[in-house]
Amino acid sequence: MTVLDDRIAMAESDNTRQLDEMFERLEKMPVPEGYKVEIVGGAVYMAPQRDIHWETIRMILWALEDRFGRQARLFSDVRIDFPGHRNGFCPDVAKIRDGARKDDQGKWRYQDVEFVAEVISKDTAQNDYDPKKTAYALAQVPVYLIADPYVRKCRLFTHPKNGTYVSDTSIDYGGEVDMTTTPVGLVLKTDGFPCDRPPLA
Repeated sequence: MTVLDDRIAMAESDNTRQLDEMFERLEKMPVPEGYKVEIVGGAVYMAPQRDIHWETIRMILWALEDRFGRQARLFSDVRIDFPGHRNGFCPDVAKIRDGARKDDQGKWRYQDVEFVAEVISKDTAQNDYDPKKTAYALAQVPVYLIADPYVRKCRLFTHPKNGTYVSDTSIDYGGEVDMTTTPVGLVLKTDGFPCDRPPLA
């Protein structure tokens, strides 16, 4: 191990310890039921889960289960620490690669994440489009999908490189999100995705 490797390992260990302490304090707080809590860049964010939010998550999970089976490691709102300063994210949907194991602290490793989907909430949309997208790219998550019920669009990010995604595709609700050339290997239909308001006539 080089001196640089040692410093990176120490920084990651310190980051994890700080996140653990923050989440322990959050678990003792009276967080309202139905709220998602995560830490982005050291700041705590809480967002209510609306019905359109959960329905979208469910449709994405169904598509992944159809493709990978009921035994696939699929999670919703489970903490995974990502690169960057105190990034303890709880993705709306995360798929962990087959054969992955938890680390010594009993947590899933970001290096094993193959797919992440976030469904936009009004109060935290900026996180999904900016710092979380950067963290997922730094983590080399091959496929990042954003579903936005307010603008009725999906954004598909693939081919992470140097902290950004080389490919960025926008798909209107009603279209198909083609992920056949990615590790996900499926086409996601969005014609049933709920939206915040009816489409314009």
